[in-house]
Amino acid sequence: MSHHHPATVSVFASPASWIESDALTQCHQVAALDGMRHVAAMPDLHPGKGAPIGAAMTSSVLYPFLVGSDIGCGIAVFPFRLKRAVPEKLAARFPDLDRPLDPVRDADDPAWDVLDGEIPAGHHEGLGTVGRGNHFVELARIGTVFEFDHADRLGLAAGDLVLIVHSGSRGLGERILRAHTEVHGAGPAPDPDAYLAVHDEAVRWGSLNRRLLAARVAHALGARPAEPVVDQCHNLVEVRDGLYLHRKGAAPGDGRDVLIAGTRGTHSYLVAAHSGPDAGHSVAHGAGRKMSRADALRRGRAKHTVEELRRTPLGSLVVCGDRQLLFEEAPTAYKRIEQVISDLVEHDLATPIATTVPLVTYKTADLGSAPERRRKRGRS
Repeated sequence: MSHHHPATVSVFASPASWIESDALTQCHQVAALDGMRHVAAMPDLHPGKGAPIGAAMTSSVLYPFLVGSDIGCGIAVFPFRLKRAVPEKLAARFPDLDRPLDPVRDADDPAWDVLDGEIPAGHHEGLGTVGRGNHFVELARIGTVFEFDHADRLGLAAGDLVLIVHSGSRGLGERILRAHTEVHGAGPAPDPDAYLAVHDEAVRWGSLNRRLLAARVAHALGARPAEPVVDQCHNLVEVRDGLYLHRKGAAPGDGRDVLIAGTRGTHSYLVAAHSGPDAGHSVAHGAGRKMSRADALRRGRAKHTVEELRRTPLGSLVVCGDRQLLFEEAPTAYKRIEQVISDLVEHDLATPIATTVPLVTYKTADLGSAPERRRKRGRS
């Protein structure tokens, strides 16, 4: 056994931010791992499977389980131009983003135009799908602009439409983690470079997938697909100063623009991130769960009807054919995004650029209410 001092743990949250003791316990467990130097916990910190979510963990040893299975998961923001944005009409026109784009069957789908070169890792399954859990595709409009020059540089102004896409590498990242854990469990990668090579493909795959999702929605809604103005991955390993910086539910914060997702019933925040080594060069990636899925399901059913959850307090619509997911992802299951943002500002990790206000949030296809879409799918 090598003897070493546990790593330092810094929590970038104010006393007003509620952080579960389980999540802090997980931070200290990670800090005790061999080679670990520093654990930076973000204000959206919450417990994950074996490792906390909302943390940046720096180590001389690479641990695949600290990144988890959704390698390459991230959030991209695409400019979106439509003449009129009526949420009800647009919700009905969203494509089925659970149905993968098949390179052969859907060869003539115009969404493929965003593909430049080969599909990373030759992984053709699940392309163009959102996935489950907290993943979503959301049509939103820019609300309040705080930093006009910066918004202007991004080509954004109050009232503009954007498409926000939160998704990862689907089955690919899962396959990569499983290949490691079947042999090494939660132990380190025996060959870090070999892991990083497949990891980097999953990160590229996730980014391509966000572009494909945005293009599918653009074509269905009558907008032109555009390049993303922001695309930051929050589950990945970065080699930095000769060490491995693992991010799990933490976005790169070293001079990047990041969209920090609220919930489908609240604003999200576009921020300019400027965090240093203490914070693992990272910022929060969203509001962070406050309740487990089981708790959210139990409490939600006692408190809300399905219909209430399909229209949010902001008047936006949620496309979600899965009732259980509606409850699990209810806004009340999450922390307050404003608190997460104010913690980041207070610790000088980020400056808000603008808010985004949801119009339509897509979680999973609601096939029950769109018979014409089902008929169309019969064409092959």
